[in-house]
Amino acid sequence: MKKIWELIKKGNASSLYAVLGNLFLVIFKGIAAFLSGSGAMFAEAMHTGADAVNQFFVFIGSILAERKPTLRFPSGFGRIINVFCMGAVIVITLMAYETVLEGIHLIQHPASIGSIWLIVLSLGASIVIDGYVLLKAMHEIVKETQTKGKGLSLSMALKNVNRASPATRLVFYEDLVATSGAILALVAILMTRFTPIKVFDGIAAIIIGLMMGGVAFRVGYDNMVGLIGVSAPKEVEDNVSKIILSVPEVTDINKMRILQEGRFYHVESYIELLPGLTLAEADGIKSKIRDQLLAFKDVTDVTLGIIEDTGVQDWPKIG
Repeated sequence: MKKIWELIKKGNASSLYAVLGNLFLVIFKGIAAFLSGSGAMFAEAMHTGADAVNQFFVFIGSILAERKPTLRFPSGFGRIINVFCMGAVIVITLMAYETVLEGIHLIQHPASIGSIWLIVLSLGASIVIDGYVLLKAMHEIVKETQTKGKGLSLSMALKNVNRASPATRLVFYEDLVATSGAILALVAILMTRFTPIKVFDGIAAIIIGLMMGGVAFRVGYDNMVGLIGVSAPKEVEDNVSKIILSVPEVTDINKMRILQEGRFYHVESYIELLPGLTLAEADGIKSKIRDQLLAFKDVTDVTLGIIEDTGVQDWPKIG
């Protein structure tokens, strides 16, 4: 039981916050959509429902991905989060399709909107809660990518989101759309309610549905790449090579491959050492480098080979 609790604590925090927030919002928005007859409100309820289901599965996936490698699965379980995220993509796509259909129907057959204050209250709560979860996801991006800089901004998060874990990327994209969608829905509903033009409600529903589809495409692509197997970002490669080349006896890196599994990295490299070292000395240096790399954040597996200096510089010096 203690081991299970330890895994739960390692689960993706932003997805857990998103699940809790969306469970409250989906009930609130569902009631508002039913009483008001608003298409934009229906779109928001559908989107929030999809988010709640998706992020629950993503949270479970992020817990399972933290399991240690076994004899049967020596590379670990990092990619399992990609499988869960692909399942979430299917849910988002279906919800997006239904939302666009509802928007088209409302453009063809505009409906009057009632319970306006309930709508304003529910969308206001959505903007606050989804905005808070979005901020938590942005903090997770900064934490996971070890981004250095002053403050926290949307541009900083967008710049570094591709290096974050699949779970954090999903939550960030979904809540970015959820927050902007709630603002769009609120504007469209107020314009539909207080102006003679009644198509704004349906147009907003279509736009929200298309944004959901965009999230599904982006997240689906990222996780498809993750399932196939992708090399680590340039920043990670640079940091790993710095660690290796900082050892005085290392003259060069002959070859290196860093494979990303979820948010974890597997390092394989051939390193060149000074000529004349004994086998015992070379083995001690290899063990020292391996320990330093395993101490680096999110590196879970290191395989090193040693060859004598070839006299040809294969790897560029850094720093």
